[in-house]
Amino acid sequence: MILHVDDIRAAYEAIQSATICTPTVPATRLSHHLGIDLYLKLENLQHTNAFKARGALAKLLTLSEDARKHGVIACSAGNHAQGVAFHATQLGIPSTIVMPEGTPFNKIQRTSDLGAEVVIHGAGFDDSVQFTLDLAAERGMTFIHPFDDPVVAAGQGTVALEMLEQQPDLDCIVVPIGGGGLIAGIAVAAKAIKPEIEIIGAQAHVFDAAKAHFDDTSPNFAGSTLAEGIAVRKPSPGNLDVIRKLVDRVDSATEPEIEQAVFDLLSYEKLVAEGAAGAGLAVIKKHLDHFAGKKVGLVVCGGNIDSRLLSTLIVRGLMRDGRITRLVFEIDDTPGQLSKISRIIGDAGANVIEVIHQRMMQSVSLKQAELEIVIEARDQAHVDSILKVLRDAGLKVRVPQDL
Repeated sequence: MILHVDDIRAAYEAIQSATICTPTVPATRLSHHLGIDLYLKLENLQHTNAFKARGALAKLLTLSEDARKHGVIACSAGNHAQGVAFHATQLGIPSTIVMPEGTPFNKIQRTSDLGAEVVIHGAGFDDSVQFTLDLAAERGMTFIHPFDDPVVAAGQGTVALEMLEQQPDLDCIVVPIGGGGLIAGIAVAAKAIKPEIEIIGAQAHVFDAAKAHFDDTSPNFAGSTLAEGIAVRKPSPGNLDVIRKLVDRVDSATEPEIEQAVFDLLSYEKLVAEGAAGAGLAVIKKHLDHFAGKKVGLVVCGGNIDSRLLSTLIVRGLMRDGRITRLVFEIDDTPGQLSKISRIIGDAGANVIEVIHQRMMQSVSLKQAELEIVIEARDQAHVDSILKVLRDAGLKVRVPQDL
């Protein structure tokens, strides 16, 4: 793949009237918390809430009238699907999206609502892509690849043009990597404008094909990841060549680190971000010494996270912070025990949000009961002080190690 900054500038001229110039904002609270100077490029505010709309539109605008009439087809579980569907509909182009089995219903519905025909096939992108190519040939449709296309990569690279216009003194940009189109486009654009700028890639540890290629090591592929948008086993060879030449480093993050980073973006900056963006922040948090004294840009590449998954993530984050804690008591099965415990917790400034009273557990003696109480507290130090008061009152209480 040959990609030049002029291609990216041309793509920007073509798409800017139909895409959002998303802001690059200072992450004030996160910067203070982490001790670095962090700026966030908010592509979660883009049409369809992800950067993918840029590359999709750039490609669609290159199609001939005949190709537009026959329609387009893409293979994607989320962001690329919605980007193609949205802009194809805006341009009056029929679109078909092949989505893997197990794709969350809300993503299927959203893609359909944007005007695409949705076809479910395969266990993942790699299983679905050949089926998509065969269907494209059968129907005479143009296949819009999510990352292995220089025009698509050029469209994604327009993110860097905006970032360096909005914050020209950035020292480095951290970019999530899946198939490599986003970081390839950003690296070409950013290095052409500011050769000394550092470009750092971020991946999930369990899907680190680009990092393995960059480091000449074996990749890790181990189950599912919260960063599903960058869970790609085979990045584009052309994008990998660009990464080799222009990217300074590629790092990875574990699932707990990505989960905590998504929670941090929500709790500190009030931003809904998907796991791929969390991988970028997680990499920054793992290497704070490297970023000290630098002006750091992070591409918040998308905000399309399943609402049920997000709700669970929030509760788990609150539990890690001690703001929600589960206490288990062994109590005498006599009147007044629950009232006594509730009064102590309330007097300590915490709130009881759930109570489960269990007499049937064989782990306690016949004349005793197990009482499980979920409380809301200020932080872990507050929880520790409540536990001390409860134990000083003669109560037998423990905190299960849930996480």
